[in-house]
Amino acid sequence: MSSAAARAEPRIKRAPRRTAQPAARPRSRPRPTARPRVAGGVLWIVIVAVLLAGIVALNVAVLGLNMEVERLDTQKERIQSQTAEIATELSSAAASGRVEAAARGRLGLVDASQTTYVQVSRRGR
Repeated sequence: MSSAAARAEPRIKRAPRRTAQPAARPRSRPRPTARPRVAGGVLWIVIVAVLLAGIVALNVAVLGLNMEVERLDTQKERIQSQTAEIATELSSAAASGRVEAAARGRLGLVDASQTTYVQVSRRGR
């Protein structure tokens, strides 16, 4: 029979405990610099500036297009006025009274309702 001591598990040897060292000054951690925040702020400023520049460029383009539309509207109104003036001239020029008067005066034509007979004499017989 085995004894109780023989059945006991062997002890694990532990490393010797460190002796308490005198309290050393804790190392001061290096303070984080403000550069990441500044760099991030500069980045946001650049992004906002680019967006604002884009908005200004868009507004300038829209203003240019509005000026072009105004110019084309003015040109359209002028052309419509000229078209109406030419239509009036054409209407008055195509009036039947004016055409008849021009035919009588310039060409010596007579009214179709007047019938004139011309006697042609035969000479020779």
